[in-house]
Amino acid sequence: MNDHTLPSAPLHDGVVGAVREMIFDGELIGGQRVPEKLICEKLSISRTPLREALKVLASEGLITLLPNRGARIRRLTTEDVDDMFPVMGALEALAGELVCEQISDAEIDEIRALHYRMAACHKNGDLSGYFELNQRIHGQIMAATGNATLGELYAFLAGRIRMARYRANFSQDRWDQAMAEHEDILQALGERDSVQLTKMLRTHLKNTCDTAKSVIEAGGLRE
Repeated sequence: MNDHTLPSAPLHDGVVGAVREMIFDGELIGGQRVPEKLICEKLSISRTPLREALKVLASEGLITLLPNRGARIRRLTTEDVDDMFPVMGALEALAGELVCEQISDAEIDEIRALHYRMAACHKNGDLSGYFELNQRIHGQIMAATGNATLGELYAFLAGRIRMARYRANFSQDRWDQAMAEHEDILQALGERDSVQLTKMLRTHLKNTCDTAKSVIEAGGLRE
């Protein structure tokens, strides 16, 4: 396992975040029983905060609690993706409309800087760095809408898609396509063109979901 040290946040939040990242990074894989003893030793915590964290992760759809038998990492199915896409698409559309009305020049500059860093990761073949910056860009677009509820709902659903995407056999063609989509997103954002931004956000989301589904259907997740 990678080093998932707890951040300087309340213990409960820190444990939730650390275990969530283990799932997203593929250290804990779909169908696997949660290795409670190992995680407790790694994070230097007792079973109590871990089990409280597992309840939160179960509410997020990332794990399944087993009565008197611990917990299991949930597998993502094509049905999950089909169920989530229309909702995520609606959230993306709303974000595209709101952000163009609310975002400041400084916020656009911050997102542009992240975009250029992400482009460098793409050029250098740094997939992990690319994904991290990708998440930050989408998160900052959501934050710039000024609508906290929208951001929370999106983060909840995006996390579950992220679980599959991080483990997928992400082809160079799809990576190149995703980078080009982000170029269009940045341009529309800079122009505060809500119609084009909404279109590109939904296109990018659909292509991401289609990729996740194709990998699931092909049994291509590293599980």
